Order: sequence, then structure tokens, then C-alpha cells
Amino acid sequence: MDFPTQFVVSVEDTGKRLDQFLVTQLPEISRARVQQLIAEQKIKVNDAGGKASLRLRGGERITILGPARTTQLRAIPEEIPLDIVYEDEDLAVVNKPAGMMVHAGAGATEDARNRGTLVNALLHRFGSLSGLGGELRPGIVHRLDRGTSGLIVVAKNDLAHRRLAAQFAQRKVKKKYVALVHGWLKADSGRISSSISRDRVRRTRMSTRNAGGREAITHYHVRRRLDSRYGKFSLLEVKIDTGRTHQIRVHLASLGHPVAGDTLYGAPREMRSRASKSGDLPVSLRRNFLHAAALEFEHPRTGKALSFSCPLPQELEDLLTLL
Repeated sequence: MDFPTQFVVSVEDTGKRLDQFLVTQLPEISRARVQQLIAEQKIKVNDAGGKASLRLRGGERITILGPARTTQLRAIPEEIPLDIVYEDEDLAVVNKPAGMMVHAGAGATEDARNRGTLVNALLHRFGSLSGLGGELRPGIVHRLDRGTSGLIVVAKNDLAHRRLAAQFAQRKVKKKYVALVHGWLKADSGRISSSISRDRVRRTRMSTRNAGGREAITHYHVRRRLDSRYGKFSLLEVKIDTGRTHQIRVHLASLGHPVAGDTLYGAPREMRSRASKSGDLPVSLRRNFLHAAALEFEHPRTGKALSFSCPLPQELEDLLTLL
């Protein structure tokens, strides 16, 4: 982007917040980065400073004076317990708990530096990892969302990283997930191939509604249909050919069946009993009911086929029992 850069607020954008308007004009920049630009006084509204919450009236001239300052972050070893499913000199397979970020986001600040991440725990456990992912993402070949649990493979050296990354790129890695979604899907099995891109308004979300997104393919099979006092649910086995951000969550939500617990994509915060006089308390899930249950790939050095699986975490088993 060339600086300074200017925009004129149209009538259609009247009433929008300043930060919301800029996010729609700068799809390549996150909302956090836009707010950083405003905080650094690099955004002018009619030659005056503006707050992120400023409501636009239409006709204003918005000027971006320059890029936001960037802070080079690096992961820091932390002593955090890990569930190691397998390890050797080249790689490790970890059962990541829900609630743990794989690594810090690029927009993290020094004060909010990736505390409690999987990368930090791995660095403490192993000392060093592949450097191909950079100082913020050492060893990371693929990712799981923070609210998703299950298997993830990590590269300990650059050779393993390159060869594992090639397997992912060539779609040779087989991943199987278990998901619980609201409602009953019409078909027992299906394939979803809607492309995925960043939501233009809510930047924390992905969307299947925009043109020009990245190809994404998800396969699902219904294991069980549940008709509980808290509503109807489908327990699914899900496989993906691609690994886009939030892919399973946004694809299933696009069918009208959000993953249980996934309030970002339309799941209710609480599941309430349908029996009005039952006395049942509302049920909530503080994570997504999405678990990476199985992972298959070739060993990056020997070529040997490796296959791993891990059961559902107890909190997900408990919810199934309740339903």
C-alpha cells in the first residue's frame, strides 16, 4: 500500500464506526491492526484525529498516513503439561486440549505475548523445533483452532517440516474429526465444497458467501442422530481435503447446522430443555464440540505409514451422556 492513502466515505457507509469502515476498505488488514493505526494517530478524518468508535456521517475524507508499527515477537518456552501421543527425533504428535492456542497471532502485543500456547509448551519440552515457521511458529506444520481439541503433528527439524508440509500440500495427510452439530442433517453423508474467505465485516469470522475465496472441501458422515430434551443434534465424523481457517465450523454452519458451543457461527450460548416443567438447568459448552480424533501420514524420514487416534475429551463425553 502506498502512503498516504485516502478514502471518501460514501452515503452507504453513513453510521458505520471508523474502524468498521476501514476494515471494509482494507480487507488485507485485520481490525486489530486498524485500531492500532488509529491509536498511533496514523488515521486522519478531515485532517483531524479520529477514534475507532467515531460514527461516520458520509462525505468525510479518511487519510492513512503510514503503516502500523510492528513488533517482532518470538515464542518463549513455558512449563506447561503436554499429552504427547508419539515422538521421535524428527517429530511429535500431541493431543492438544481445547482452550490452548497453537501459537500467538501476528497482531499480538508484547504485553499479551503468546502465554500458554502450544508452541511455548513444546519449546520447553523439546528445547528446539523446526525454524521454517519463523520465531513465532517454530515447528508448526498445521493448526487447530483454539476451541478445538485433538491431534496435531509438530516438526522438530527443518527436513521433517519440509516433507510434512509437502504431504499436507499434496493432500496426502488424512485427518478425521468428530463434531456435534445442532439439528438433523438431511443426508446421512455429504460433501461441502463452498470456497472460504474472510468475512468482510466481522473479521474474526470466515464466510462462504464471498466470491473469490479459497477452495475448501469437507466430507461428513452422520454417526448418530440425537433427539434429546435439549433439542435435536447430529454426531458427525468429518474429513477434510483442505485445511482452511475455521473450515469445518463455517462449512457446517453454512448448512444451518452450527457446531455445538460455537457461538461465533450461530450456536446458542445455552441449550435449554424443551420440557417447560422439567426443572432442567440450561446446558452450556465452553468450547466447540469439535475434536481431531485421528491423523495419518508418512514418516518424513523413513516413509513409514503412521496412524494415530485419541478419544473424545471427558467434557464432550459428558455432554453426549447428558443428551
